[in-house]
Amino acid sequence: IISTMRAALLIQRWYRQYVARLEMRRRCTWNIFQSIEYAGEQDQIKLYNFFGYLMDHFTPASSERNLISHIFRENNICRNVDWERYFCYKSIEVPKLYSGPHLSFPITCSNAAELVEAFKNKQQLHSRYVLQLLGETWRLLRILPNISQISTCHSKEITICGDLHGHLEDLLLVFYKNGLPSSEKPYVFNGDFVDRGKDSLEILLILFSFLLVYPNDVHLNRGNHEDHIVNLRYGFTKEVLGKYRLHGKKILKLLQKIFSWLPLATVIDNKVLVLHGGISDTTDLHLISRVDRHKRQNRSGMTDSDLEDDDPTAKPVDSSRRRVHSLTHSSSTGTRHEVQRRSLQGLNNRVTCSVEEELKERRRQAGLSQSYGDLRNSLANSDSDPDSGELLESYGDEWKQIVDMLWSDPMPQDGCVPNEVRGGGCYWGPDVTEEVLRRHNLTLLIRSHECKQEGYEFCHNRRVLTIFSASNYYEVGSNRGAYIRMGPDLVPHFIQYQANRATRALTLRQSVGRTERSALRALREKLFAHKSDLISSFQEYDPENTGLISLGHWACAMEAVLRLGLPWRVLRTQLVGDTLDGMLDYHLWFRELSITEPNTEVSLLETMYKHHSNLETIFRIIDTDNSGLISFEEFRQTWKLLSSHLQTEISDEAISDLAVSIDFNKDGSIDINEFMEAFRLVGGDLLQNEGDPH
Repeated sequence: IISTMRAALLIQRWYRQYVARLEMRRRCTWNIFQSIEYAGEQDQIKLYNFFGYLMDHFTPASSERNLISHIFRENNICRNVDWERYFCYKSIEVPKLYSGPHLSFPITCSNAAELVEAFKNKQQLHSRYVLQLLGETWRLLRILPNISQISTCHSKEITICGDLHGHLEDLLLVFYKNGLPSSEKPYVFNGDFVDRGKDSLEILLILFSFLLVYPNDVHLNRGNHEDHIVNLRYGFTKEVLGKYRLHGKKILKLLQKIFSWLPLATVIDNKVLVLHGGISDTTDLHLISRVDRHKRQNRSGMTDSDLEDDDPTAKPVDSSRRRVHSLTHSSSTGTRHEVQRRSLQGLNNRVTCSVEEELKERRRQAGLSQSYGDLRNSLANSDSDPDSGELLESYGDEWKQIVDMLWSDPMPQDGCVPNEVRGGGCYWGPDVTEEVLRRHNLTLLIRSHECKQEGYEFCHNRRVLTIFSASNYYEVGSNRGAYIRMGPDLVPHFIQYQANRATRALTLRQSVGRTERSALRALREKLFAHKSDLISSFQEYDPENTGLISLGHWACAMEAVLRLGLPWRVLRTQLVGDTLDGMLDYHLWFRELSITEPNTEVSLLETMYKHHSNLETIFRIIDTDNSGLISFEEFRQTWKLLSSHLQTEISDEAISDLAVSIDFNKDGSIDINEFMEAFRLVGGDLLQNEGDPH
């Protein structure tokens, strides 16, 4: 008996250690995914702030300003033509051979249920119905308040869902478990319906249909991804254009208008605040309730009122009064305009100075050694209108309130500081939570915006609750999704799930191993993108040029270059192989990672890898007619803008050679999708032989 008990204790001890090791690996994997995700968001916001800097500091005569204005000047179609006529669906015929769902208006609950079933069966809604449904949604949203007020009663619970991010299977599973929205089954959907997943549009159409049927029982809060510029980077724009080639552009423009009118928050029983991101030490719900939300919320820096005007006789906005929005915690605000597509061919004939020369001069004049987001004083002082200061301050207060609501994250320490990880909004602490809830007589803040491994998480003494509804967000098996049921007692009850059936058959070890391999693959791509900087950093610890550094110095250099906040010493076993007496041969290490050592100059290929998301974003912004094609000259100007942003020298010859090499059909233009896909394939080839980590 004693020997049996000893054996049982040994097995128990071994199993606990085994589970603990798996949990440590899972947490490291999670940190990798989250750090890379937030670094991408930060990079995107820096790019927006750079565009804002260009708009304010390029001279009107500068030829390169044409390219920047091309990105941000107002769209005459949206402003000068009756939008109802532009978005009219009546001229679009539904062919007799169409086998998808049919909608009747006013839309009914049976229509909405049929739409759910159709999308479940992979059917597509005809573009006529899409435009009609979106038009009706826009009309309804215009009359809704910024902050929705709802109440519970003894006969029903309220269901609250977090980020869905295009994961239709998660939404369908929620409906299967919880029931479809109805007057007896009210829902709050807390933003980030789109991007990353492949079925964002279907999710929107389902939610909008139920909103039209039950406007008092279905509530949609805006998230930071309900933004057409963010959609350029994270996939929604490409998804819509791929599914609706003929009318995709109109659908996107109408969705842009809809996003600007989505409410910002929901309050349940005057006690529970539901919003997407978070709060700050200056959050004022009374001010937020009065803001013209459709004029203040564009993350690109454009106010949506600049992109639409219901009065076709309205006077154009004076360009000298335009301001630039930033997403940083304490930055200034303003407006910027989008342009109609125009050809950039022949731009060189009007060139008076290069992008680089112009930037250097403007940076010198502005004293710009600081970041692009810290231009509040210089921008305010540059305006010759004495009345603009007060207007700027008012815009700034309103803009900051909204940015904080959409982008902020909680932190365990007291205080409120800029969110340097995401690059927008703030981090707020428990003391800020207590003060804001006390000031508004609230008891609980429910937010989303952050993926959680279990689908939900409490913090700040259980006064802040994060809910995230997209399971398998980073990788199959990476996280659960969850939603909340809340009755009159206002106590949240959680329902967790995994939408992908394959995850249910995986053991814990298989699940951790699968997500770990995916995370390390993404991290190795980061290493490739920063190889020049890593080599330079390693050499600082190797003054005698032996090619060897200690593992401690390796970890320090990795964090100094990548700035991901990862536990590099823990990750060493997955990233570093054999060492010689604790010393790492970093040249050999790069070769084992299938990463070629760089030349003394920063290579074009490395720059592509490091900033490919910025490149794709600029390409898609410039491609305002959504043709998927840009000219050689536009391609060159894009690279010039990016190299100026990065303060990196890339020769015209290298850019021209690259343009010619990726002009696959030799027609003098570049297919954006083919270019980005070819780039991704090259990256996959470089990493495919790296072997599975253990």
